[in-house]
Amino acid sequence: MVSRREFLAATAALASITGSGLVGRWSRAAAQQRMSEDDLLGAPSFGNLTLLHVTDIHAQLKPVYFREPAVNIGIGAVAGLPPHLSGADFLKLYRLEPGSPEAYALTCEDYAALAERYGKMGGLDRIATIVKRARAERGEENVILLDGGDTWQGSFTANATNGADMIACMNLLKPDAMTGHWEFTYGADRVSEAKDALAFPFLGSNIFDTEWNEPAFEAWKMFERGGAKVAVIGQAFPYTPIANPRWLIPGWSFGIREEEVAKHVEAAKAAGADVVILLSHNGFDVDRAMASRVPGIDVILTGHTHDALPEPVKVGKTVLIASGSNGKFVSRLDLDIGKGELKDLRYRLIPVFSDVIPPDGEMAAKIDEVRAPYADQLGAVLGRTEGLLYRRGNFNGTWDDLICDALLSERDAEIALSPGFRWGTSLPAGRDITVEDLHNACAMSYPAAYRTTMSGAMLKTVLEDVADNLFNADPYYQQGGDMVRVGGMGFAIDPAQTMGSRISDMVVLKTETPVEAARDYVVAGWASVNEGTEGPPIWDVVSDHLKANPVYTPSENRSVKLKS
Repeated sequence: MVSRREFLAATAALASITGSGLVGRWSRAAAQQRMSEDDLLGAPSFGNLTLLHVTDIHAQLKPVYFREPAVNIGIGAVAGLPPHLSGADFLKLYRLEPGSPEAYALTCEDYAALAERYGKMGGLDRIATIVKRARAERGEENVILLDGGDTWQGSFTANATNGADMIACMNLLKPDAMTGHWEFTYGADRVSEAKDALAFPFLGSNIFDTEWNEPAFEAWKMFERGGAKVAVIGQAFPYTPIANPRWLIPGWSFGIREEEVAKHVEAAKAAGADVVILLSHNGFDVDRAMASRVPGIDVILTGHTHDALPEPVKVGKTVLIASGSNGKFVSRLDLDIGKGELKDLRYRLIPVFSDVIPPDGEMAAKIDEVRAPYADQLGAVLGRTEGLLYRRGNFNGTWDDLICDALLSERDAEIALSPGFRWGTSLPAGRDITVEDLHNACAMSYPAAYRTTMSGAMLKTVLEDVADNLFNADPYYQQGGDMVRVGGMGFAIDPAQTMGSRISDMVVLKTETPVEAARDYVVAGWASVNEGTEGPPIWDVVSDHLKANPVYTPSENRSVKLKS
């Protein structure tokens, strides 16, 4: 296991090679409240190729608030290593000043106050400004833009159009390739139709046809840019048919398929690739493990786990880049490629401060166009929050508590279960809760809110299973996401234990009595992967709850006790 001291030494050494990802002219200017576009985007010329990366936008066309996690636990060899640090520990590791713009962008520390100071982040029109500036300064023939997936899902308009709004806007942005995950939850027919409408390839080296066991998607693509040959291998989320409904994509199989990645690396090298890029939706810890097991990958652009790191992580000769989520960041790598290899690079994690980076007019017009048919619905007010609503974190967030409260009340249940999705934007205190805000937390293609009975033993099995997916010491068995959220019930968890031994002290909160293994409880939940699940869509459940309770005041969550 690498100690924190060893990691800091490695980070310092890497920074001397790559340059700092965040701390520079823009952060000093921002601390003095004088941020400008040049502070954020200006970069000295280096190398012969610029690589840009976005991932996990989750259909957020407009600037958003998004609070980073307060808890992000690493297990085994990665405990205490990035990305498994949060809050003050993250600031200390990267030597970031509390209250600074990078502290706001990258951590949960003092988030509510800093949100008032620094405002929203992201917006595809601001990302377009960043991309166009890089292409203008470097020359389009010297730039590659890659999209790591989870792009078409996560908003009201994406849900209403089956991702067509995002596809139209991304076609305008002109990435060179993408891979995917939540895209597949629109179903195989829609994905196939949409893929054919893209102006760029959808890569998936690990997706196979189940009938013939043949590749179902293009695995990799060679680009000639910057006077070099650059191979890009696409890696879709390996556990899509497990974490999401298999019945939506019955003809495709997934998996990590490490041997396929290795085969494509060798093929790319044989075809003359100077640099090999893995455009991945594996999740950070899976990619870190893959980097140690598959030689020949120069850069892994990682996605799925929504991590944002201001410096690369280096595993052997492979550099891992984590570009965050929801359009908050764009990663920029300037590569010096020569004599058939990557000689050097410079890295910047560009924070997309929407009040500083001006919107690109062409993209802004397209965004307005695709949203126009839904404008009245998007802005409809459902209620008001008196505290910060957020989701991201290993355990319950306040958005999850609101959803669980609605399930308990509207579905007349004793216990509520809500999935630990990492997507879902934040909403500061004192704001109206609109239809758009609600759908940013639950827009999906299988939203039915079920009502059923489960024994106490079954409830423990569910919690243990999700905990093992999240906290398995072998990263190849991790599916990403966070712990299932609970309402009406509390439990203790020890993430360092093994399957079947992590969950204890389960209690019904209303009566403060232990959950009995043999007793049946009325349980409400949503986002079941089972075909034919019946119930109203979750957004209707929460809307009805807010009609009866229009002012929501988050309280301290009592559901989870963390054992170390």
